[in-house]
Amino acid sequence: MFTGIIEELGTVKGVRRQSDGMRLSVTARVVMDGMKTGESIAVNGACLTVTEFDHISFTADVSGETVNRTNIGKLRVGDKVNLERPMMLSDRLGGHLVSGHVDDVGVIRGVDRRGGMSIFTFEIPKEIQKYLILKGSIAIDGISLTVNEVHGNRFTVTVIPHTADMTTLGFKKGGDTVNLETDLIGKYVE
Repeated sequence: MFTGIIEELGTVKGVRRQSDGMRLSVTARVVMDGMKTGESIAVNGACLTVTEFDHISFTADVSGETVNRTNIGKLRVGDKVNLERPMMLSDRLGGHLVSGHVDDVGVIRGVDRRGGMSIFTFEIPKEIQKYLILKGSIAIDGISLTVNEVHGNRFTVTVIPHTADMTTLGFKKGGDTVNLETDLIGKYVE
């Protein structure tokens, strides 16, 4: 489980396509502290398993299902990714409960910058539209955010300057894809 509070931006170091998925290597600093083989790590909100690591990078095997259901399959060397280690039961839950199991990919349809704040509009597949909860939580590329408005298959969130500075949303633009994980509790209620 994760909280949706991104710890750092990593940089894609290597991508090796395989017939059944891919192998992804990412350079990082903060999340490397205490790293172990077999550890879970959220990369753009998708829970991956560390298969190798050194003091500045880790490698994870990415299944075909994850490649097909997320934007991870579109990553290239040099791309920035949001990184979060799994939460510990003794930690504060600063965001919301995030499983790291991405529901689908959405598309940014607009960014309205207002002073330091940014209002993002996203379009989502109809299959997950029913899980959008007004004022509920959503993980966008692993970032815990609050749904402001819902209009059919579009919704908005407000991104504060700190979040923009610390995550990939700071440089995303209209047409870019994002991984979406809808509210875990909303799914269970349904």
